[in-house]
Amino acid sequence: MGNIEKGKTVQVHYRGTFDDGVEFDTSRTREEPLSFCTGAGQVISGFDTAVSEMEVGETKTIRLEPEDAYGEYNSDAKQEVPKASFPADFEFKAGATVYGQNQLGQQMVAKIENVGEENVELNFNHPLAGKALTFELELINVE
Repeated sequence: MGNIEKGKTVQVHYRGTFDDGVEFDTSRTREEPLSFCTGAGQVISGFDTAVSEMEVGETKTIRLEPEDAYGEYNSDAKQEVPKASFPADFEFKAGATVYGQNQLGQQMVAKIENVGEENVELNFNHPLAGKALTFELELINVE
């Protein structure tokens, strides 16, 4: 078993599925492996840990619980926002993803849950929050 030190750049092919086998993402269709710096917080923690324990050419399958992936679903991560906060020509559609900044200038991503007369309900949970994820991993290279 490998032990890649923190700060190394790795390239890995992966396929992510839910417990029912439905694929949610794969690097194979892009025909380019994912490249990231180990231990730098660029990928979810469980993914980083699993890859860091591999050797070049090795393949393995891992299952991550929500706490090692995108966290638990937080029902408090919903917020009512006035429609007036959006551009005048904005088209409100339930299920749409919106991007913006908070008061500190940090980038925010949310999904429109409901559209009301005066407000929209935004959900700030990551789309994969609360889900167990399975990844098929293949370590291609370590730099």
